[in-house]
Amino acid sequence: MPALPKYTVEFNEKMSKWTLRNDKTKKLAKSFKTKAGATKGGTLKRALGRNGGSVKIQKENGKTQEVRTYSP
Repeated sequence: MPALPKYTVEFNEKMSKWTLRNDKTKKLAKSFKTKAGATKGGTLKRALGRNGGSVKIQKENGKTQEVRTYSP
């Protein structure tokens, strides 16, 4: 099984939003008004699609809060 893509949810000060970015490509996958909106039930899984992935969720200060894995 190939490695799952890795993503990070982080606060983007310029946009004043929480963003979901691909760690390898740095491409923006989705943005959210609030962290709660980004992490609530099923939102990340839907954003990743059927390929799944591993998501590192950061606090506003940039430190890792938790890591979630969504299988394809």
